[in-house]
Amino acid sequence: MQADAQHFVQSKSKALNFSFAAVLTLMHVGAIAALFYFKWSAVGAFLVMWVIAQNIGIAMSYHRLLTHRGYVVPKWLEYTMAICSTMAMQGGPIYWVAVHRLHHQLTDKPGDPHSPRDGVWWSHVGWILYGTLHNGDPALARYAPDLIRDRFYVWLSRFHLVPLALAGGVLYYFGGWSWLLWGIPLRVVLGWHTTWLVNSATHLWGYRNFDTRDDSRNNVLVAIISGGEGWHNNHHAHPVSATHGMAWYEIDVNYWGIRLLGFLGLAKKIKVQGLKGGPAKVLHG
Repeated sequence: MQADAQHFVQSKSKALNFSFAAVLTLMHVGAIAALFYFKWSAVGAFLVMWVIAQNIGIAMSYHRLLTHRGYVVPKWLEYTMAICSTMAMQGGPIYWVAVHRLHHQLTDKPGDPHSPRDGVWWSHVGWILYGTLHNGDPALARYAPDLIRDRFYVWLSRFHLVPLALAGGVLYYFGGWSWLLWGIPLRVVLGWHTTWLVNSATHLWGYRNFDTRDDSRNNVLVAIISGGEGWHNNHHAHPVSATHGMAWYEIDVNYWGIRLLGFLGLAKKIKVQGLKGGPAKVLHG
């Protein structure tokens, strides 16, 4: 499928996505408010929710499992991890997976949902505020046919905000406003910018282990705050690899989580790629 034929899937619009702009503004206000409700227990709630949503959710589930199928887990665990992903407030599984697969197909070419070649601001957040792609967009269905065929993912994509709302209720019940503000808006906002930095910064700054046909870079700072997603040049060179850190110094916490699942007998067929290239190793636990 040619890139120019896909340009309609994501393009710039003069119309602001007012609904997301309103949500983005409110969440940033909530994140600032959280700083006035500091408690050490709230920091603990933040960290627990961060691991659930960003590490287990976005990195291990949406990205390495559902998008690239870098490993396999039992369905009950796959579904549970997908629910964790929705806590990041980055859209339902069909939307997230389809957008990322589209990004890999057209990386830094016309139609890429968030390439810095269209502007740094665009690649960071402008593509959401002014882009034509939206959660539930039927044009994305072709990029996630495996999830479209699964009733659970269709349901979760429709009601992806429900688990977050329930989590917010639990946080407020046990810790009041401090837990709620640190566990939801502050954590969500920092999680947004972490994921958006992978879209923007890792296509602008860093080093390259592989001569890929795009601008992907390995960015140390982004890798640290994202748990390993910042080793982006490695990832674009070998998308199905469950590990993104391929040198001994490229720490990949998210891959450690996958290996822990393997040690527990819950993750199988873990695809692992090294710097020397060649066929990926497949680890069974």
